[in-house]
Amino acid sequence: MGKLGPSDQSDKRRTILSSELSSKVRLAIPNKGRIATPVKDLMEKSGIHLLDREERKLISRTPDPHIEVLFARPIDIPEYVANGAADLGITGRDMVCERQAEVDELLDLRFGNATLVVAVKEEDHARKIQDLAGRKIATEFPIITENLFRGEKIPITVVPVGGACEVTPYLGIADAILDLSSSGDTLRSNRLRVIRKVLDTSTILIGNRDSLVSKSDKIDEVVLALESVVRARGQCYLMMNAKRSCLEEITNVLPGLSGPTVMEVASSDDLVAVHAVVSEDRVYRLINRLKRAGARDILVMSIERMIR
Repeated sequence: MGKLGPSDQSDKRRTILSSELSSKVRLAIPNKGRIATPVKDLMEKSGIHLLDREERKLISRTPDPHIEVLFARPIDIPEYVANGAADLGITGRDMVCERQAEVDELLDLRFGNATLVVAVKEEDHARKIQDLAGRKIATEFPIITENLFRGEKIPITVVPVGGACEVTPYLGIADAILDLSSSGDTLRSNRLRVIRKVLDTSTILIGNRDSLVSKSDKIDEVVLALESVVRARGQCYLMMNAKRSCLEEITNVLPGLSGPTVMEVASSDDLVAVHAVVSEDRVYRLINRLKRAGARDILVMSIERMIR
């Protein structure tokens, strides 16, 4: 067999590179914003660690050579996933709606909860969005805003802004706003009043529809890793020893996810070990009840991941 020439070697390298790229799953996550830190924490807990942490790095490797992470603006992530620049993405449901991206929602990550609302100044006469006909609405969500008011056949002027939306009514820039509200504190501190709830949002995992077919096995791994952390959030693991005679009462106290697990204790015929997963907010009240029921040697452990 003859040696490969320079052109043949170049073609071979391109073929190998193309094959590697087609087998990789690229996950887009926020590079900044209110959900960026929780997303990175979720990635760490799920085992998808970021190996390249330099600032301004656009793509990071992970311990899995078949998974890489793309850093992007939250508003751009739905479009990147829709057009295949990324196979998966983590962003807000509000961003997906604003971009009208054709993607599949795979998992609600259960943080970054907020509500998209229409609000006016406290002293404004408006009580419903119909009262805003002919007025100006400031927003970071022009498409959602236009669709809402067009659907209600209410003529308005959209004023796109890049931030600090809540101050625009007092600056004379707009008569009302359409913006995200988490606790309502920012609206109250700026003397704004909600007249319409538009959309409940949270942080979600989205997928490219073609990738969900062509890369299903690896994507399923990523979804399972993230889902296991979401399931474990707010749960803890209780372990204790007890006499057999106390087991029924302890079992009644500890239903767990599917009932507590009871195991033999090797060093004693009279003792059993009882394990259960319970909600963290129940632990404080449970400990005393377990002690009174006869439990001892009680251990409380945090749970990083939980897979059903």
